[in-house]
Amino acid sequence: MHQHDHDRLARIGMPEAVLCGTKSEAQVASIADELLADGEPRLLTRLSDGQLAALSDPVLAALDDDRLSRTAFLHGTLTPRAGNVAVVAAGTSDASVAAEAVRSLEFSGVASTMIVDVGVAGLWRLEARLDEIRAADIVIAVAGMDAAIVSVLGGLVAAPMIAVPTSVGYGVATGGTTALNSALASCAQGVAVVNIDNGFGAACAAVRMLRLLGGTGAESS
Repeated sequence: MHQHDHDRLARIGMPEAVLCGTKSEAQVASIADELLADGEPRLLTRLSDGQLAALSDPVLAALDDDRLSRTAFLHGTLTPRAGNVAVVAAGTSDASVAAEAVRSLEFSGVASTMIVDVGVAGLWRLEARLDEIRAADIVIAVAGMDAAIVSVLGGLVAAPMIAVPTSVGYGVATGGTTALNSALASCAQGVAVVNIDNGFGAACAAVRMLRLLGGTGAESS
């Protein structure tokens, strides 16, 4: 039986999430059945098609699933919190990671705006959305390849910025290491960086920051 961390919500303002990608279909199905019984809102991440298909009918009936982000909500979401986050993806190839951030924010009760395909190859597209991005309390920048948009946005936006390097790329950019190193080496001041493809982690960092703004809601909706 999975040992659930029932006190995490009270400790840090976010409940335990279930990382499905590293578990077997049987393990995920068993954990989901246990979570269904406890009745608390839960977020499932990296939920594969096979794992989704293996869930029990009662779990599926209570599940809000999104295939782009490979996330699912069980028993709804947390109550709304103060603040708004702009999730900015350099290219449409980065959309699944950006969607993981958006869904993780939605689960946490945080409003967000997803802006896609504004990478440095077409800076005029980014310029057209700058006012919208600047209106956000926190910006999450999602980018693969050279992750150049991290430095560009970091020099244009005053809000706290969290960079998510992605594994999108080829040649020396394969696997996201180049994007990660570029984000870490950014000359833009004060940019925080999470792990490769970690949209969930960026969203959690944003939630922690927003708690300082008074967005401490932590009940189910």
